Amino acid sequence: MEAAKIHHEVGRRMVMKRQAGALGMVAVCLLGSATTDAHQSEGVLATVKTVTCRFRVSATGTWKKGEPQAEVKPAELSLRFESVNTDEGTARAIGTFGPSNIIVRLSMRTLHFAQMFNEGPLYTTTVFPKETRPGKLQAVHTRHEYTEVSLPGFTSRPEQYYGECEVQQ
Repeated sequence: MEAAKIHHEVGRRMVMKRQAGALGMVAVCLLGSATTDAHQSEGVLATVKTVTCRFRVSATGTWKKGEPQAEVKPAELSLRFESVNTDEGTARAIGTFGPSNIIVRLSMRTLHFAQMFNEGPLYTTTVFPKETRPGKLQAVHTRHEYTEVSLPGFTSRPEQYYGECEVQQ
């Protein structure tokens, strides 16, 4: 009887090892394909030299009586980044008031641009490696800014824009 128990236990362990091995192979295949996708997407974004973005929807945040609120509305915002160098972490933002040097960071599957102003605001733009349509990638642009007085046409509250960017090598 004892020999039958040992034989059964050995058989059970062998089946478990085979199942674990099969699961390990599946995991390696899945991780390998995810890594390949990430490297392909990162490869395209890693060699970008110019990025042109267009944002058509925005959300503006504010606080009324201490409670945070947001308003979503159509927008028309265009941005351009030139001389993008992901190895050095540098780029130039081309804006209404002329070009400015900014920080760029490639992080696995996304390309981030960060622009900090001496007056306090922080602007970030993120380009995702997901196409909205051929040649256009999903993107979001955020403005961290707050002033007591709100003037039409100027950023005076936190804003987030949603749209797409076209990249050029």
